[in-house]
Amino acid sequence: MNYNKPQLRTVNVQRYVTPLREGGSLPAIAEADDGFLYVLKFRGAGQGTRALIAELIGGEIAKACGLKIPEIVFANLDEAFGRTEPDEEIQDLLKASVGLNLALHYLSGAITFDPTTTIVDAKLASQIVWLDCLLTNVDRTPRNTNMLMWHKELWLIDHGAALYFHHSWNNWEEAAKKPFLQVKDHVLLPRATQLDEADAKFHSILTEELIRAIVGLIPDEWLTNESSFETPDQYREAYIQFLMIRIAHSEIFVKEAQNAAEILI
Repeated sequence: MNYNKPQLRTVNVQRYVTPLREGGSLPAIAEADDGFLYVLKFRGAGQGTRALIAELIGGEIAKACGLKIPEIVFANLDEAFGRTEPDEEIQDLLKASVGLNLALHYLSGAITFDPTTTIVDAKLASQIVWLDCLLTNVDRTPRNTNMLMWHKELWLIDHGAALYFHHSWNNWEEAAKKPFLQVKDHVLLPRATQLDEADAKFHSILTEELIRAIVGLIPDEWLTNESSFETPDQYREAYIQFLMIRIAHSEIFVKEAQNAAEILI
């Protein structure tokens, strides 16, 4: 599969439209200076820039694997933005998010994926389950699928809860080799009967060159409030090594997913 070197556009947020209160980090629909609407993820929200990093890495890896992801962009938030916002909680969030944030193109008219009404084929289900095992994405359950149906296609959203190892960098090399036990709760696991095929395909796509290019997109300013490493480049290298170790040992999480699926049957 051809995949050009990842590049993200940068937009300037011009208008706060409405909060999406179903999100724990209070994302919002906002209009940018390119005239499009975006789902804006704020650096000043609960998990801070770690959630933005997980969103960026997870979304770009998914796109590289050929899965449907709304366009991801960097979103600049000016200091003057939101001064007229009457909601104090939102105003505090906007003040804490001045600078570079992350946003996803708003899929107008999309509906939440419902596994009881939409059947996902085994190939696609297996690819999504494999991806979430790689990313340790705990947020794709029947309660909260984080998938949308748009123009009769399945789109993946919200990878902010992925890569949870980076909330504590202790023993991150060991964490890279661990199975993803939460796969047992994955909404698509019953349909994921082609995990070996997905594993082979994605091994050929997710090269070190590609992973380095994706991780290289992380802005320095998202990595300067950390204390586990001395420089942003050291943080990026840790993300790269975590992902490369995990890909190299993917048989561990593939087997865990297959065993969990057998229990469901």
